Amino acid sequence: MHKSLAGERLLTEIDFARLNKLRGAQLPPELVSALESLEPVPSREIPPDIVTMYSQVVVEDIASKKRQKLTLCYPADAEPHLGFISVLSPVGASLLGQSVGATAHWRTPNGDACAAEIVALLFQPEASGDYTT
Repeated sequence: MHKSLAGERLLTEIDFARLNKLRGAQLPPELVSALESLEPVPSREIPPDIVTMYSQVVVEDIASKKRQKLTLCYPADAEPHLGFISVLSPVGASLLGQSVGATAHWRTPNGDACAAEIVALLFQPEASGDYTT
């Protein structure tokens, strides 16, 4: 049985290893907690509805009901204006390891609480047979 944060989040072994290499960077507290408490899952065993690195998701803001397509990426690939969101951002850290139907919660830099439901997973590398991205 896989140990997960709040019984919900899962990380692939490769995501876990690569994120641990970023520990020199300023990791969000939620991401540090996940890395310390989660047992990584082999990439071939990750369910197809879990947000992994380079997954493309549709989220719906809880307050405004506005939908947005986002791709979760590493900091070097982040281009927020194009929807490429760094895993080190509050939004990115809150999405990683969540499943479709879950609500991600984060705080903006000025402290405002935000939440969005993951309404669809348009692409997950592992589900398409890519276990090394």
